[in-house]
Amino acid sequence: MSRLDSFIRRLTAQRDILNHVAAELPVPETGAILELGLGNGRTFNHLREVFAGRDIIAFDRALAAHKSSIPDPDNLILGEIEQTAKAFAGQNAALVHADIGTGYPDKDAITLKWLPELASDLLTPNGIAICGLPLETAGLQQLPLPSGIDQDRYFLYQKQI
Repeated sequence: MSRLDSFIRRLTAQRDILNHVAAELPVPETGAILELGLGNGRTFNHLREVFAGRDIIAFDRALAAHKSSIPDPDNLILGEIEQTAKAFAGQNAALVHADIGTGYPDKDAITLKWLPELASDLLTPNGIAICGLPLETAGLQQLPLPSGIDQDRYFLYQKQI
């Protein structure tokens, strides 16, 4: 499969899971939605549509988003995500979305040393985590993906009580 086809499959899976979660899963009504990795802002922009009226806080190393997809200054946290997001642990986010994988197994292995536990720490009980990397940690239960999405393409979890 070409890298272009792989990219399209990843973004399609991401969109389909976000839409599924917004329409089908009981995302807690209180708590912010956290976007770990703002990037160009496409996913942030989509989150604003499917979770209209919710506080969405985006984290990234540096601002590189399209001008139409930049959060308000109060909802944009810049710096190393591993460090900056820790300040939000225990604040009971309703949803955490993280698409910060690189596609390089050695680099992603470093991220996977801190991301699963951080995602769990950020969520309220029954909160939802959506990630391009597997979040294997105590407290997060993997949920089934919507039909048509390959099991190793994207991952969906709920924080256990």
